[in-house]
Amino acid sequence: DTAFVMRSIFMIGDQNILFITDEEGNEIQMEILLTFVDPDTEKQYVLFKEPESDNENVFAYEYDDEGNLNEIEDSKVFEMCEEVLSAYLDEDALNG
Repeated sequence: DTAFVMRSIFMIGDQNILFITDEEGNEIQMEILLTFVDPDTEKQYVLFKEPESDNENVFAYEYDDEGNLNEIEDSKVFEMCEEVLSAYLDEDALNG
């Protein structure tokens, strides 16, 4: 299990950038794909990937107002994040 701490989110042009710090204190730049709020629970989620990596892994985390990332442990919540990402990617492909 990798624990991340969100450092800062800011925009560079059209790109959403997230800096995270891993458990070893390394700061890693990530690209935010999307953020959303679950209307039922009002919890906030962020989906991001490492833009410099060759793999296409997408990370999904819950986050709070202080910028702490919390790992998603509930499989139903993780499935919801996958569905939101899939819908986002489908919409992006249609508009792209």
